[in-house]
Amino acid sequence: MIPLLLCILVASSEAGADSLVSFFKATRFVETGGMAQPQYAKGDDGRSIGPYQISRAYWADSGVRGDWNSCKDRGYAEAVMLAFWKRYCPEALRQRDFETLARVHNGGPLGHRKAATLPYWKKIKVRVTQKPKTRLAHSRAGWIPC
Repeated sequence: MIPLLLCILVASSEAGADSLVSFFKATRFVETGGMAQPQYAKGDDGRSIGPYQISRAYWADSGVRGDWNSCKDRGYAEAVMLAFWKRYCPEALRQRDFETLARVHNGGPLGHRKAATLPYWKKIKVRVTQKPKTRLAHSRAGWIPC
């Protein structure tokens, strides 16, 4: 299933792929609090695992072959998420409707309709829309962005 993720990213426009990568990064941060090693993250008393806190039911519902414990691997977990979204909100995936994707990830197939998923979306939205910090380099003229 990892090739599925790569195919989707390659088939996407460069900007679309970049935005999906940013969305995954924001989701990982929100799900794990920015852990240095998110593959070891466990939530819901051990019922959700890995960088995206995927439950056994979510994994099974995605239809991705393999083992639930593989959701600790970032690439495998992303393939699970893509398959889940392709099943339950394919138009949102195609349109890069991150609000729907986040809320379905958090609240299940009808998560985009649940008020309880709005705070989750707001946390991700903040991270997706953050501008990357500009690094500065020193030159004779002073500090310049690089």
